[in-house]
Amino acid sequence: MSIRGAATAATLAAAVVLASGCAGSGAAQRPSKPAASSSPSATPSASAARSPAAGIGVLGKFRTGQRWLRFTEPAHRGPTGVQLGPRTLRVQIWYPLARVASRAGRPAAGPLPLIAFGPGFMQCGTPYSRLLRAWASAGYVVEVVNFPLSDCHAAAPTEADMVNQPADMSYAITRLLGLRAVSRGSLRALRLSPHEIGVAGQSDGGDTVAAVGASACCADHRVAAVAVLSGARWPAFPGAYFATKPVPMLFTQGSADTVNLPGCSIALYQADPAHARYYLDLFGADHTTPYWGSNSFERVVAKVSVAFFDRYVLGIATARPAMRRLGDVAGTSALFSHGGGHLPPGPCVT
Repeated sequence: MSIRGAATAATLAAAVVLASGCAGSGAAQRPSKPAASSSPSATPSASAARSPAAGIGVLGKFRTGQRWLRFTEPAHRGPTGVQLGPRTLRVQIWYPLARVASRAGRPAAGPLPLIAFGPGFMQCGTPYSRLLRAWASAGYVVEVVNFPLSDCHAAAPTEADMVNQPADMSYAITRLLGLRAVSRGSLRALRLSPHEIGVAGQSDGGDTVAAVGASACCADHRVAAVAVLSGARWPAFPGAYFATKPVPMLFTQGSADTVNLPGCSIALYQADPAHARYYLDLFGADHTTPYWGSNSFERVVAKVSVAFFDRYVLGIATARPAMRRLGDVAGTSALFSHGGGHLPPGPCVT
């Protein structure tokens, strides 16, 4: 087991206690191939950008609801050429609720933007609930993809399956975009925008979404922006990183993290400084505190990540200067961009 697996093993018992049950099912279908994009890092045009009056993109604007679904990913060949059998994905959905009293429990009027989230090794979505709910309170639908061989329910969790997790993320996005055709109850009213999609992940989930955004093996060109929360470049992914113009990326990292060393995030951040890159340095934070529970680090991560997605998923121009204002907090954090900042390279062990 890697240093990350060893360090997170101590949290397994707590994660199992916190984990929620699952409900619902989805009929199996072949994953749709993501449509190619001539400019995957482009933000929506000014005419297509969200109007602040609708409340989408404003932290705390909406009450939230949640549901569990189950998707069956058909057998397919993985990026290393290995044939994989059907994979069961337990998916947790956080969504903004309609503000009209007569529509209590129904999703807010769409189309709504989407953030697909990958948890860390041996984790499910529950420890991250406060952060996920914050994103949903800003009008985003949040899809938590619990990876079948490494989540909190896996009988024998293994990081060796991480190379197959980007495809899980893409398949879960495809299924949720087509949810209205198969869903019942309140989620049948959920309308998603296929052109407003971000992904985020923490720890091994961060490694996964970094590949979705930047690796030749696993890029999903529907994704407009990627937030890598204490992640790294996982060496098992085949193909080069940043070989083509990748999407905007936000890296958040605790300076006292001994599981994902700061050098791992810094290496990714500085690898492609010509494009939209941001690094949120969290002073003295460890591997999980900025993403679990309520604390000053988590509040900064929530605010900066919402502003990041507002800028690069929704196309709200004023969100970019807001990122700087929200990320520079005396004694807590600093936000750097485009390869800048006093961030000396350091070791990276994965």
